[in-house]
Amino acid sequence: MAKSYQIHDCPVARTLDLIGERWTILLLRDLLLHGPRRFQDFQISLPGVAPNTLSARLKGLEDNELVRRVLYNERPQRLEYVLTDKGKSLGPVLKAMRDWGNKHRS
Repeated sequence: MAKSYQIHDCPVARTLDLIGERWTILLLRDLLLHGPRRFQDFQISLPGVAPNTLSARLKGLEDNELVRRVLYNERPQRLEYVLTDKGKSLGPVLKAMRDWGNKHRS
């Protein structure tokens, strides 16, 4: 289980509890930019992420209702990850991070 800040009256800490682990923001970025993604798609766009870490992050996003898995092929069974409305609502947050990163490049 992911570590928590255990500061329940702080909205920033609560948000970081959901999306603050390494790779999670980049998974959300990919889903916001490209729409539904398969596990392999994430492995290609994030070459440094280990498969077990990727699985754990996607499971965490699913547990927190930010993404859901959708079956797109029955035989063989194939799944893709899709943002929920709750996940889509992070779009402006990621856009602000992108804008800030562009403005403050070194």
